[in-house]
Amino acid sequence: MPVPWFLLSLALGRSPVVLSLERLAGPQDAVHCSPGLSCHLWDGDVLCLPGSIVSAPEPVLVPTHLQTELVLRCHQETDCELCVRVVIHLTVHGHWEKPEDEERFGRAADLEFEEPRNASLQAQVVLSFQAYPTARCVLLEVQVPAALVQPGQSVGSVVFDCFEAALGAEVRIWSYTQPRYKKELNFTQQLPDCRGLEVRDSIQSCWALPWLNVSADGDDVHLVLEVSEEQHFGLSLYWNQVQGPTKPWWHRNLTGPQTITLNHTDLVPCLCIQVWPLELDSVRTSICPFRKDPRAYRNLWRATRLQLLHPLGWRLDAPCSLPAEATLCWQALGGGPCQSLVPPLPRENVTVNKALDFPLLKGHPNLCVQVSSWEKVQLQECLWSDSLGPLKDDMLLVETRGPQANRSLCALELSGCTPLLSRASTRAARLGEQLLQDLQSGQCLQLWDDDLGALWACPMDKYIHQRWALVWLACLLFAAVLFLLLLLKKDHVKVASRGRAALLLYSADNADFERLVGALASALCQLPLRVAVDLWSRRELSAQGALAWFHAQRRQTLQEGGVVVLLFSPGAVALCREWMQDGASATGAHGPHDAFAASLNCVLPDFMQGRAPGRYVGAYFDSLLHRDAVPSLFLAVPVLALPSQLPDFLRALQGPGLSHPGRLADRAEQVSQALQPALGCCVGPLGTPETGREMGLEAGDGT
Repeated sequence: MPVPWFLLSLALGRSPVVLSLERLAGPQDAVHCSPGLSCHLWDGDVLCLPGSIVSAPEPVLVPTHLQTELVLRCHQETDCELCVRVVIHLTVHGHWEKPEDEERFGRAADLEFEEPRNASLQAQVVLSFQAYPTARCVLLEVQVPAALVQPGQSVGSVVFDCFEAALGAEVRIWSYTQPRYKKELNFTQQLPDCRGLEVRDSIQSCWALPWLNVSADGDDVHLVLEVSEEQHFGLSLYWNQVQGPTKPWWHRNLTGPQTITLNHTDLVPCLCIQVWPLELDSVRTSICPFRKDPRAYRNLWRATRLQLLHPLGWRLDAPCSLPAEATLCWQALGGGPCQSLVPPLPRENVTVNKALDFPLLKGHPNLCVQVSSWEKVQLQECLWSDSLGPLKDDMLLVETRGPQANRSLCALELSGCTPLLSRASTRAARLGEQLLQDLQSGQCLQLWDDDLGALWACPMDKYIHQRWALVWLACLLFAAVLFLLLLLKKDHVKVASRGRAALLLYSADNADFERLVGALASALCQLPLRVAVDLWSRRELSAQGALAWFHAQRRQTLQEGGVVVLLFSPGAVALCREWMQDGASATGAHGPHDAFAASLNCVLPDFMQGRAPGRYVGAYFDSLLHRDAVPSLFLAVPVLALPSQLPDFLRALQGPGLSHPGRLADRAEQVSQALQPALGCCVGPLGTPETGREMGLEAGDGT
């Protein structure tokens, strides 16, 4: 059920109660003035053209105050209309100009100047009246005698009778002179209704008016017109704008009683209701019941649109006048709040539905317009974003000009306006000298300029490019180092994938031992290792000779970072003892394919001169030879037993970090299994392990 919101009788409830009104006879307008003044009313209405303000070279009359009074204009005793009487108070504005030659000619100049000072003043005063749907302008001529002319003093008043208006209407009155020397006076008044006046017997429209009840029901607003059945009346809803003419929104001719439903989103503060009986010359009465409704103001801001016009204009479109201010602000590229600029937009109420210009020299995409109400930003649009593109990373310099050609410069940042030559830890302070040079060399764009200061937009792109150049240089350096590391790792991986080179040297004691060496070499190739052994190079040995083949293989292996493996056996130990005892001549008695005997000419000097560590690895089969049988000269490098020390042997062959310990153990197990058949065959012909150990000891005893 609708809850009464407020009850209206076609007017605001706070209208003052008027007990009785003065009656004026006849329909003619009239004017009269205070004693000492003379006044005249022009016939007919005039055009309402205030014009622009002009300066007054001498004293002039201007209106300084407006008053209104309600009266009745009656054609007969019971046929009256409500009328607004306007009282205009006048004051002398300005001073007499003093002659330039007064000091030179003294009293003579004063006598000549006496005559204009004693002249009377005359003014044309315009009264503009608006009450929907009526608008009028009248012209009053006023003359003031010289005796009353005192600059800055009031000279009296002029009374105009009168402007007819509807009961409950809102009236607006303006007053100014032609030409206009000051801002026009304005006055707004809400007229009472029939219930606020004890004149029902005098005003016929009060005899049978439709009474209006406004109530709210949830999101709906109900306009209930309590009239008798079959009574015809008109109802109009319109936007009553202070700036510009009223705008009709909805109109119907209805028959009572009626209930009109409005959605709450349709409410705005200037939405007014006008109602009148459908009779000849009936009075139209208006009310504006939503002026203080918070929902109406929220709807008004939702319907308001801020438009930016090309090239340097803007416009605020709204159904009603707005209690708002417009300011320019600077929106930085990195985000954050838009920072207000005191110049160049003055802080004054916005004129809606009218194109306005910016006092700017140039446009910039970072310049924005803010519309605020009660210190809250309601709307914001950045200038010409379609034509000037996105926001720029420009620094706004604010120049403030003072007396005696003093000026100061600061850069607008989020923390405030930073002086360019300060020690603050901001970007503007760090680049203060460069920004000053840019300003002096004309690289900054001037956006605004007047006697108070100026605004400059300085591009920061080149400083950003310099910073990014250093970043790119650092990135390129990092990429080069990374590329080098990748190359090194690639070579490392390539070597690891190809396998480390290993030259296997042994003494061909017998066929079974050669098969054991071949099994070891084949197993090592699966690790992977690149194994070179004379068993697989018999043709090259025959063509080059054992010594030349060994030298070529040794040089290539060591250049590639490989290792030379000395595989000791009883025969190899005996050859070493023989070489150390008899010298290089002892190797000549061996066959042409015995690479081990030929290699001793190079191998033993490496050990004797300390060049062997890192290049050589020794090994022996623990079932064929005892470690003690190995000559002590060769113990300068690792000498490992096979297959018991296979993991250490493989680690020495592959080099550090080339294999995971778990994988190395698996590979050692594979090599051990590959050697077992050959080891089983090799033990028989050579004798038992003890026999091998005895042979080694005998060879050692020979030294």
